[in-house]
Amino acid sequence: MLTREEAWTLLCEYTQSESLRKHALAVEACVRAYARKNGADEELWGVTALLHDFDYEKWPNDAHSPGQEHPAEGVKILRARGCPEEMAQAILSHADYTGVTRQSLLDHTLFACDELAGFLTACSYVRPSKSILDLETSSVKKRMKDKAFARNVSRDDIQKGAAELAIPLDDHISFCIAAMREHADALGLRGSIV
Repeated sequence: MLTREEAWTLLCEYTQSESLRKHALAVEACVRAYARKNGADEELWGVTALLHDFDYEKWPNDAHSPGQEHPAEGVKILRARGCPEEMAQAILSHADYTGVTRQSLLDHTLFACDELAGFLTACSYVRPSKSILDLETSSVKKRMKDKAFARNVSRDDIQKGAAELAIPLDDHISFCIAAMREHADALGLRGSIV
């Protein structure tokens, strides 16, 4: 399996966009926190989350092809490097259009954290402080109702993700906010809060 350092190098090789790199870090923070909570393999879960979109910039897959472009191309690269099948399965299943069914807790956790991490980042950016450190669950829920805000983020996927984890949505949001707060500086989400 790739080490965290090797995974970061691979991500940076394929992903030039700072915002996509920060998205990977945000999803990693949330998924690692869930791994700790569930007594799972934190390294496997963290590296999987860090690399879930590493091929997106090169192969964006606007047509949602199940077997080509993102995430299929990335999984081919990871399999060639000897990644565990559990990692490949989770990355493939985080995109519904691949047709790969989510089965493991890792699969469900990656899916549940992906869209939410992006939405929490967007919510943080529009706060007066531009920080996740004072972002509250109630504010996130209010923003979810505004369909014009962060319109590319699927509210259905956020809700479905929490349901797949059998966790109330408010608890899932709060948990991910807390996980991302621990990494506010790396995520560029400290804002004006000292």
